[in-house]
Amino acid sequence: MPISADSAETLALNVLRWLVENDELLPVFLGATGASAQDLRDRAGEAEFLTSVLDFLVLDDSWVIAFCDANSVPYEQPGQARAVLAGNADMHWI
Repeated sequence: MPISADSAETLALNVLRWLVENDELLPVFLGATGASAQDLRDRAGEAEFLTSVLDFLVLDDSWVIAFCDANSVPYEQPGQARAVLAGNADMHWI
């Protein structure tokens, strides 16, 4: 069943929290995205930024599994949330 925009945003915020609490993975996220610690605070409410958080998570199955297991989330939900938050941004054929 598809998730709502509110649920997708909540999930992305939970992923962001999980990344911030992960001392090994947070520097990788910051380096990969070019985001700063201030960006995490300032942009946490932006769908585009939250989409980038989910994009990062789904780069590695082990990260998805670790997040989902730690938060009792079905493995497919981060990808679903990413699609909801991205909206039509992924539809390049329109």
